[in-house]
Amino acid sequence: MTAGARSVGGDRMAAICQGIRRAIIEGALMPGDRLPEDALGESFGVSRTIARHALGQLAAEGLVDLRRNRIATVTAPTPADARDIFDIRVALERQVVQHLAGHLSPDQVAALKEIVRQEHDARHGPDGASIRLATEFHIRLAEMTGKPILVRYVTEICYRAGLSLSALARPHSSDCAISEHLALIDLIAKGPADKAADLMAEHLEAVAARALLSGDRSRSRDLVNILQPYAKG
Repeated sequence: MTAGARSVGGDRMAAICQGIRRAIIEGALMPGDRLPEDALGESFGVSRTIARHALGQLAAEGLVDLRRNRIATVTAPTPADARDIFDIRVALERQVVQHLAGHLSPDQVAALKEIVRQEHDARHGPDGASIRLATEFHIRLAEMTGKPILVRYVTEICYRAGLSLSALARPHSSDCAISEHLALIDLIAKGPADKAADLMAEHLEAVAARALLSGDRSRSRDLVNILQPYAKG
């Protein structure tokens, strides 16, 4: 296989991963939903091989379960899993803030506030959109550290937290999260680092306290129809 062919396959796999992640975090795909390779291939216009590799990547991120001789399914986190995820997330994102406090550029501040603006615009829409945008806010913060290992782990834990919120959360207003994100931007920009890190921890604990709830939201839907909007990029 040529380097160009590998690049095309990699791009297609990345597009599938991005689409499925978004569908999971927005709640279009729910825990336990089956993800057959042929249906994914049909949805995204790729081979079963590329779909299989994408499922492997998503399994490594904790969003998909792969069981021997069984079809892939969306991971089903328990409330205890969600609590562990948020405990780890607090520790990781405190590190993010410690690195960024007092060092955000005007362009970085503007980029973060643009995400918050999008959160504000989406606040009366589906909960899934708010969860996705809040996830993007925290991942973008991590990316601003320029530390690849920290970015990798924060990104994975944010995706897992997004799945937990989408699966287990009760409906709630996103207004609190929006105001907390604005306060975080201001304090991270100014410092001090310890105070900003404490505010991040308080914010994440408040998200967990407001939202996490055990419940059964299972439903039966057609996978190809569900993924149609996410296959368009």
